[in-house]
Order: sequence, then structure tokens, then C-alpha cells
Amino acid sequence: MKFSQRLAYYLLGLMIGCFFVAFVFGGKDTSCNYFPNARVLSNLRSKPFHYSEEASSVLKENWIDTLDIKNTLQYGDIDFDNSNIAYKKGKLYVIEGKTVKNQEIIVKVINYENKAVLESITKAN
Repeated sequence: MKFSQRLAYYLLGLMIGCFFVAFVFGGKDTSCNYFPNARVLSNLRSKPFHYSEEASSVLKENWIDTLDIKNTLQYGDIDFDNSNIAYKKGKLYVIEGKTVKNQEIIVKVINYENKAVLESITKAN
């Protein structure tokens, strides 16, 4: 068998395999969150999100926006030394992130069973 024939069979099999993989895994809304930081942030984003009065008053100031909070919940780092603490019948998570203006912030979120509440927003030192 010539090399060109072997290459053609290989490429045909590769295309059939790619279509099969795309068909099996295509329509599913799956995500792979292996690390604890990614799992907690995904859990917080999947729940209805509420703001406390303190957080709402900070959001009315001009230095931070709800987009910054969303980015922090997407790309932030959880301080596990100060997090996962029982607090007001939920668990408190301290998340470090940055604003659009590259200013470091610390966000405290209470994770309840059916909702997440933004407790406070502070500027990092």
C-alpha cells in the first residue's frame, strides 16, 4: 500500500472520529471544575445573587461597578484560610479580585443553599 493511500485512510478515520466526538460531546452543557477555587466560584455564579445594604451603598460609589463583581466571581481567588466559615446560616467566602481600573478589591460573599449574598466590598491594601 502506497503512502498516499495510508494517509487517505488515516485522514478518513480521523475525520470520522472527530465527527463522532463532536456528536457525543456537542450538545451538552458541561464544565470541568477540578480545583476548589473554580468549583466554589462556579457554585456562587450558578445561584441567584443578592446584595446586602452595605454592598449596595458601596456600589453606589463611583470606584466600583457590578461588572467588577461579576469579573471577581469569574476570575477571582478565594482566600481559603479566611473562608468556608459558618456565618449567618451560610458559609462565608472571601474573594480577592480586581476592578476594571486594576484596583485590588476584597469581596465577602455568603453562600446559602439556594442563593448567594454579597456581604461587603473593600479595597485591598
